[in-house]
Amino acid sequence: MNPVWAIGDIQGCCQALDRLLSLPVVAADADRKFWFAGDLVNRGPQSLAALRLVMSLGERAVTVLGNHDLHLLAAAAGKRKLRKSDTLAEILDAPDAAEILDWVRHRPLAHAEDGYLLVHAGVLPSWTVDQTLARAAEVEAVLRGRNWQDFLGSMYGDEPDAWSDKLRGADRLRVIVNALTRMRFCSADGRMEFATKGEAAAPPAGYMPWFEAPERLTRDTTVVFGHWSTLGLRMTDGVIALDTGCVWGGKLTAVRLADRKIAQIECAGLPGMRQPEE
Repeated sequence: MNPVWAIGDIQGCCQALDRLLSLPVVAADADRKFWFAGDLVNRGPQSLAALRLVMSLGERAVTVLGNHDLHLLAAAAGKRKLRKSDTLAEILDAPDAAEILDWVRHRPLAHAEDGYLLVHAGVLPSWTVDQTLARAAEVEAVLRGRNWQDFLGSMYGDEPDAWSDKLRGADRLRVIVNALTRMRFCSADGRMEFATKGEAAAPPAGYMPWFEAPERLTRDTTVVFGHWSTLGLRMTDGVIALDTGCVWGGKLTAVRLADRKIAQIECAGLPGMRQPEE
């Protein structure tokens, strides 16, 4: 396996990403590859430039879809209106918007390689790695299909809040999307909770961080993910959490998987950084 640097949520902070990729410790790795944990775009000041930079890496980059990337697709499909805090208009108005959106909707929701599983948010406790990839592939097939816009209209919602093999249609796909791109807390049996976005040490009653579920079937695999800025950088035997709040003036973090070497860019003071209350 070539040296892989896993990178947390960029959210349109292209200047930070450019600086990170240029750090000597990162640039010195020959044949280096990059795994992006999703949310390439939105809220930061340079969403279009961030997308272009990641796209320019070609096969050296693996990118999984995050909730903000899906929001971009939903807005492009006319299924969601842009919010005041969104910074996606420059992508939708770009002369090559169709090409860019086509690239985005062909990204996976999960990627596994050499004992690592990359997702944006989390994995339900009852899913194995193979099941995670298979269920991600169900959504990927729809996003890459002819009627991808229709799916995005039915993607949003908090219900059902738990997985069942009996789920079909939009409900089934919604649970898969929510687990892989939105989940932070779940119950021991995999019931998801979406209202709480705070620190892992303060879960709602009856819930826990998804990676602490006692019977999680991916516990023998290292899950690499972003999405949870209040969690910050966390590395254990089975978890590498990478979202360190770049867009909020925190840091943009990369971890080299082979030896867990950390590379970071301080984002405070960079143009366009937001305040947490936004």
